[in-house]
Amino acid sequence: MPPAIAASALTRTFGDFTAVDHVDLAVEPGQFFGFLGPNGAGKSTTMKILTGFLAPSEGRAFIAGHDVETDRIAASSVLGYLPENGPLYPDMTPGSYLRFIAETRGIGGAAQRNALDRVAASCRIEEVWYKAISKLSKGFRQRVCLAQAILHDPQVLILDEPTAGLDPNQIVLVRDLVKELAKSKTVLLSTHILQEVEAMADRVVLISESRVVFQGTPAELAGGRTVEERFRELTKGVAA
Repeated sequence: MPPAIAASALTRTFGDFTAVDHVDLAVEPGQFFGFLGPNGAGKSTTMKILTGFLAPSEGRAFIAGHDVETDRIAASSVLGYLPENGPLYPDMTPGSYLRFIAETRGIGGAAQRNALDRVAASCRIEEVWYKAISKLSKGFRQRVCLAQAILHDPQVLILDEPTAGLDPNQIVLVRDLVKELAKSKTVLLSTHILQEVEAMADRVVLISESRVVFQGTPAELAGGRTVEERFRELTKGVAA
């Protein structure tokens, strides 16, 4: 079985600026993988390449064995993606928006009704199903974005800062949703909350200044200290 997510020498430049520099990555099926790094390190750019939203300057990316560039439809069929700023249409309701997403994915009839019922329940958005998205709190909007990512029941989830900007109660709710999803899916999660990764991730990759500086288990990253201390050391937040 191929890795659920793989990257080989993944590189992306913008003019003279290198945003991602020869990143190698392998996430095995069923793993919960934490993707760490300071702001501007290249995490979001890497995730956009892995999901096919941005072409690499060099290297290749694969989702469940499908080349993201040359076989994007097959890759997207097994992939759910929650970007940092999830795409929503404020004049739609969660129900109309998710029906639209289902139709664009070719999900219709009874399969569509079942999918909508499933994500409404799992993301706990039934109470706002008919309310305009523009009227929703950030927490509910984030849950609607997560619902679109899992609507087609993908094997692989790539989540970019799913709890960013949420209050403590909303963070706990979204974190619990992600934990539940991780029981049956491969998850690559980018977050600045190091305690989340330490508690949930099987493995982590740490990127700094566009390059991978660590890949291993949370315990290996800590190395007998705290994950926060090692994070700061490896990203030059403090002297080694």
